[in-house]
Amino acid sequence: MSATQSRQSVVTEQERTVPAIDLKIERFRLKCGATLLVSPRQGASVSAVQMHMRGGVSLDPSGLEGTAYLTGALLEQGTQAHSEEELVTLLETSGGSVSGDAHGVAGAIAAPSTDLLLELMCEMITRPTFPKKQVDRQKQRLLDRLLIERDDPRSQAEQRFRKLVYGAHWLGRAAHGTVESVGRIDSSTLRAFHKRWYMPQRAVFAVCGDFEPKAIQARLDRLLSAWKSGVDDPAPKAEYPTRAPRVQAFHAKRQQVHVYLGHLGVRRNDPDYPALVVMDHVLGTGPGFTNRIARRLRDEQGLAYTVTANIHGSAGIHPGMFTAYIGTSPENVGTAIDGFLSEIRRIQDEPVADAELELARSYVTGSFALSFQRAARRANYMISHERHGFPPDHLTRIVQQFAAVNHADIQRVAKAHLHPEACCISAAGPITAAELAAHVGSGAAVTQPTAGSRASSKSFSKPKFRAKGQVKRKPAASQRKQSKSRS
Repeated sequence: MSATQSRQSVVTEQERTVPAIDLKIERFRLKCGATLLVSPRQGASVSAVQMHMRGGVSLDPSGLEGTAYLTGALLEQGTQAHSEEELVTLLETSGGSVSGDAHGVAGAIAAPSTDLLLELMCEMITRPTFPKKQVDRQKQRLLDRLLIERDDPRSQAEQRFRKLVYGAHWLGRAAHGTVESVGRIDSSTLRAFHKRWYMPQRAVFAVCGDFEPKAIQARLDRLLSAWKSGVDDPAPKAEYPTRAPRVQAFHAKRQQVHVYLGHLGVRRNDPDYPALVVMDHVLGTGPGFTNRIARRLRDEQGLAYTVTANIHGSAGIHPGMFTAYIGTSPENVGTAIDGFLSEIRRIQDEPVADAELELARSYVTGSFALSFQRAARRANYMISHERHGFPPDHLTRIVQQFAAVNHADIQRVAKAHLHPEACCISAAGPITAAELAAHVGSGAAVTQPTAGSRASSKSFSKPKFRAKGQVKRKPAASQRKQSKSRS
């Protein structure tokens, strides 16, 4: 038997033994123009309903970032027919709950009360009131959170990393806005946003539970009969910065430095996605000490407890990010960065071991199937299925694709989609931009936070990342100039 025939025999055996996921989806176009997806599940004790409103954070008005999030979050806090207290009582006495965000609203309830959940959610979506008391309360909660994040090193490192990767694209903005932008939002802002963007042709409903699909269609047609279409706008053209090394630091007097390293990633519909999921579990997301980065930086070198790296987790309609993270002591920042880059190059240059590959494939196929036990997870997948245009047999095919990933696939996708020479690096803690640049070499546009939350920029010349295995040490502590500024 040839090597090719042997590999095909293994793949065939794996495909026969991968867990099966039974998720039938029926698609309808409601009379109002919204899309309805229904997945009947006989005997289910819980029903889940999700309404996705296309656009989300990308629709935030300039200077009013956080509007989309607050609009979704306040849908459940008062309608033209029910006060917040009445909605809570109706839902809780029936074992239900509803929550909203920038992308819409989702709820779950005990199966016998499915009609009640549909009625209340349609009411929230089409007739919210955004009462001042509730808006002020929700705003204050968000402002308290944003004030904490403004001084939290890990949050600041993560926000700066997104900005380095996405630049001026809306994905580079803070999803919940800023202290300044949220402070400008009031009830009239949310009402205007809802009126402009909450229209049926932008909405996708997913309903999962023990019922007849056509009965759900008829019920929603009645509940949404007064919901009128609006004037939709085409999605703005997406432009992303060229992949290149860019560095930024947020100085804070802490014991740890939080480091984010990575670059622009892939879309969810990339044909290499299944192989990238398995690659990620070998490289940086496998459980315990099974992935290479955790084993090297956490187990062998003792640099941190939390260390991760993956490219598939943020993949969506728009490209996600390859993101590696570690929180470590200041003297270990250079070693941690070198470890990330070395492991990226190793998975590109060397075939993974048989044991690593088998462990990753088994974990991915098994955990993927188990995640579909909950009704809410099924409803969420149904939305993704519609938005990405997956084929009807996608769930069966993708599990088989996970199981079929081989050594050559992992090496191929690592070379195609990981770019150690073009990584952005953001760090927060007792470190300056100049010190961070010294760890990674020259070639990046480096911004250093200064007093008054303003950043100054320095340009470093020719890109010069370290060669594989070479560690460039930072200057001694006595030679470093400590900045006392915060942004």
